[in-house]
Amino acid sequence: MAGHSKWATTKHKKAAIDAKRGKLFAKLIKNIEVAARTGGPDPDGNPTLYDAIQKAKKQSVPNDNIDRAVKRGGGLDGGGVDYSTIMYEGYGPHGVAFLIECLTDNKNRAAMEVRTAMTRNGGTMADPGSVSYMFSRKGVIIVPAEQEGGRTSEDDILMAVLDAGAEEVNDLGDSFEVVCEAGDLVAVRTALQEAGLDYDSADASFVPSVNVEVDADGAAKVVRLIEALEDCDDVQNVYANFDASDEVMAQL
Repeated sequence: MAGHSKWATTKHKKAAIDAKRGKLFAKLIKNIEVAARTGGPDPDGNPTLYDAIQKAKKQSVPNDNIDRAVKRGGGLDGGGVDYSTIMYEGYGPHGVAFLIECLTDNKNRAAMEVRTAMTRNGGTMADPGSVSYMFSRKGVIIVPAEQEGGRTSEDDILMAVLDAGAEEVNDLGDSFEVVCEAGDLVAVRTALQEAGLDYDSADASFVPSVNVEVDADGAAKVVRLIEALEDCDDVQNVYANFDASDEVMAQL
């Protein structure tokens, strides 16, 4: 997952000045709406909503938009759309496995968007179950290395999260990736907060058990496909099992 995680971190940095912010905002708002509909509109009693709101705030989504999304999802203003989650599976360039998570109110449109993005960028769709077995559901928290009191270390983070159920901490350069069981996500995130450590995002994610190493050419093709999929309005998250060296990621 290292290549994918580093790419995600780089992308978040770019997002702050990116023309695609509108699309990113829309996805973050949709996340909030669905979390509020599923678990209720009170973030204190709904950890998924709490994390969705935190993530949106980190990306500078205006508070008014966040509040409206919570109300829509929680049924407090009668609006809102009923989204359903669909997972598509496929293969990208160099045999990299893809899991594509959609939140949509129109399954036919979502399927067409994903298929088009895949075929135009060297990918192929796969049957349900043929790719998903290579991934497991995990909690993933991204912690910036630069904290308010200065730079934090891998040891600092390990000390904070080990007792809460964290399985591993990976150094991504400018940030650290903390991986745990999906069910331990809230406990691990809370442990970070109690240790005074800020975090960029805390999500239930799909982490691959097998990685495919790609060179610069392969990484460029894989990232192009990820970007094309993320450009689809119905696509919420893209998971891919590629790994690439720091040098290759730096070239991207």
